[in-house]
Amino acid sequence: MENRLKILVPIKQVPESSNVKMDPVTGTVIRTGVETVVNPLDLYAIETALRLKESYQGEITAVSMGPPSAMRVLREAAAMGCDSCVLLSDKKFGGADTWATSYTIAQAVKKLRSFDLIIAGERATDGDTAQVGPALAAWLDIPAVTYVSKIDQITGGRVQLQRLTEEGYELAGAPLPCLLTVVKEIAVPRLPALKGKIRSMDLQIPVLTAGDLDVNPEYLGLKGSPTRVVKIETPSISRGGRILRVTDDESLGKAVDELEALLAEKGII
Repeated sequence: MENRLKILVPIKQVPESSNVKMDPVTGTVIRTGVETVVNPLDLYAIETALRLKESYQGEITAVSMGPPSAMRVLREAAAMGCDSCVLLSDKKFGGADTWATSYTIAQAVKKLRSFDLIIAGERATDGDTAQVGPALAAWLDIPAVTYVSKIDQITGGRVQLQRLTEEGYELAGAPLPCLLTVVKEIAVPRLPALKGKIRSMDLQIPVLTAGDLDVNPEYLGLKGSPTRVVKIETPSISRGGRILRVTDDESLGKAVDELEALLAEKGII
């Protein structure tokens, strides 16, 4: 490409899977006092962007929306090789659903600069909706291609790629600028090198608030979120089966008979 490929990677700070807790009143994830990490699926998006940067002399900006503690995940992205980072942080953003989140990030993208590609993870492990990426593309009025498993080439202002589908793989393409969400199959994320870690510690990361963006305040945070979690329940695991211990031929025969009867009752045989 004649110009440097400009890539934006939205990433998210999420609780470690074993520490996810929900606020029963607001229906949002409790993040205060919880150990957090980079959304694991976003690491594949970062790695994809890094490989494109190496192939096309690109430039990568990582952006995250969250509390001040989200600065840590941006520094991890910088340590991996992202050139610049931006944090969107304001109490007015708190409690946002996928609609409000994608709107806020889209307004930040418009303010920052133009991008050729936005590469996002397939979904976030805390919400598990896979909606923010496509919704971001909708707000920006650009094409979106989901479940991308391989990028073949970028040429003539288009990206040629492969998508993972239920039936196998699909060849697809899209004009730039566009947004891609990628799956694990696309690459193995690299570990940050010492040089990258040192650089990330000194990197100046700007923080944008609602006042810095051209936003409708009615679209922000919990107030601007059209979806609500109205009830939270912890599922109970109930196993009503019986354990049959096989110690001899007689008990083996009995176990086989009971298994056969159960399978017949369920309509399996």
